Amino acid sequence: MDFDGGKRVFNRLGPSQQHNDNRNQKVCYHWRAGNCNRFPCPFLHRELSAPANGTASSKRPHGFSTDDQRSTTARRGGGSNFNGPNTWGRGGGRGGNAIDNNNSSSKGAVFKKTEKICNFWVQGKCGYGDKCRYLHSWSSANCFAMLTQLEGHQKVVSGIALPAGSDKLYTGSKDETVRVWDCQSGQCAGVINLGGEVGCMLSEGPWMFVGLPNLVKAWNVQTSAELSLNGPVGQVYSLVVGSDLLFAGVQDGNILAWRYNVATNCFEPAASLQGHTSAVVTLVVGANRLYSGSMDKSIRVWNLENLQCLQTLTDHTSVVMSVLCWDQFLLSCSLDKTIKVWAATDSGNLEVTYTHTEEHGLLTLCGMHDLESKPVLLCACNDNTVRAYDLPSFAERGKIFAKQEIRSIHGGPNIFFTGDGTGEVRVWQWLADQTPQPSSA
Repeated sequence: MDFDGGKRVFNRLGPSQQHNDNRNQKVCYHWRAGNCNRFPCPFLHRELSAPANGTASSKRPHGFSTDDQRSTTARRGGGSNFNGPNTWGRGGGRGGNAIDNNNSSSKGAVFKKTEKICNFWVQGKCGYGDKCRYLHSWSSANCFAMLTQLEGHQKVVSGIALPAGSDKLYTGSKDETVRVWDCQSGQCAGVINLGGEVGCMLSEGPWMFVGLPNLVKAWNVQTSAELSLNGPVGQVYSLVVGSDLLFAGVQDGNILAWRYNVATNCFEPAASLQGHTSAVVTLVVGANRLYSGSMDKSIRVWNLENLQCLQTLTDHTSVVMSVLCWDQFLLSCSLDKTIKVWAATDSGNLEVTYTHTEEHGLLTLCGMHDLESKPVLLCACNDNTVRAYDLPSFAERGKIFAKQEIRSIHGGPNIFFTGDGTGEVRVWQWLADQTPQPSSA
């Protein structure tokens, strides 16, 4: 089975700098929860006796390449357990969740981890160690772990690309730059200033494409040839290749297409697909169809042979942020807090066969396979988290936490990448499944 297509730290006041001997010698409950707003407070804004073993986050080693990552294609093996649309969201799955583990204090009390990152741990000064009720990790999962962190972008990361067979990772940002990272050392190997916000990135063959305001920039990573594709009106939000055409979703609602001319070594305008009434923010190609999601809350289905619109899907009630193809299904997510699974009827039209609901709006979807070649769906929500789900059961595998919303997710061979609103790019590595399996009697 193949995937195609594509993404809160709570501020807490530290210990009070004022020491008043007349205070009640009790720790303020509200301060401990991070929401005390009384000044002066009659209770202590510090702990009476904090453990001495601080657990500042340790530095990760540089580099993120692995033996498996050097392969040019992701693992695709394994058969599907899918038995029809009625299995969506069912079947239980493994659903491992690390935050359900309880920790016992020295007094015998049982603490259940609160699903929130410890702000003191983020700052490297939490003194509670394993006994802290908040998470000391950027994820709650036992099937993947953070490998390293790439810092340099100053604004939200809006595109990530890892060309097949390359030892370089490319990341684009609204800080108007593309950064090139060496996969062996984890160091930034170069910064490309583009003079405009990066809306999206795409790697296809030797070509790297970057969506900019009123422009698509293309360069050949093998020959260093650089081209500018004119025609877009406004920001280019999405790029995809299908049927030997490069498609770009644009702010004015149009989808522009170019075809590469080998003789002239340039991309020539081929078509303009019109129909959306607002910006086209996501594109994916599958089953000889082009699917486009828009801020007008709709998804349009286009025939790649004649570039005609075959169907308009209007089941979402807010902006369609991401579309993804999996086997014969289309998955879409929206700011309306839902993920919808679409399948073709006997007439050939798509209909919703399953709807998964989150507590927050969804920003992007990315599908990949774990080390056991099982399909996993990563869903970025606007509460600064990413949920990982087994497919088709939608059993939860774990969560990723970030300082700000994650807008970009990109899968690689046995690793994947996330980019958030602060400009940080994190590299994640899939691990062997450590979820306890039921023992046979």
